[in-house]
Amino acid sequence: MTNNMCSKCYRDFVKLMEMDAPVVEKKVIATASSSAALLETAKQDDAVAAATAVDEKQPAQEPPKPPSNRCLTCRKKVGLTGFQCRCGGTFCSLHRYTDSHECTFDYKKVAREQIAKQNPVVIAEKINKI
Repeated sequence: MTNNMCSKCYRDFVKLMEMDAPVVEKKVIATASSSAALLETAKQDDAVAAATAVDEKQPAQEPPKPPSNRCLTCRKKVGLTGFQCRCGGTFCSLHRYTDSHECTFDYKKVAREQIAKQNPVVIAEKINKI
């Protein structure tokens, strides 16, 4: 049944067997109007199967790194007390402020955009209507 393989090896073996198995063409006996639609769906199924086969052949991308639990400036472990900055780093209590860790985030630009969005310019009409 499992050919004396462990669960991981057997799963890999089954995947290889599925990939090596020849693709059986679907033969459909139907009327002329429905046969075109059925052939289209069969072609789409084959295209989807080919696309998934190509995806499986590509090497797996590296999983994303877990967030660092150290201060980017002094490399001190911060644990749960770390401060997330808008520049994307985690910092200790001494380096959490922008002037102490050479922050690259542009706070002025964000503030200007926020003020412009919240306070639209109001322009009065040049000609008074009678």
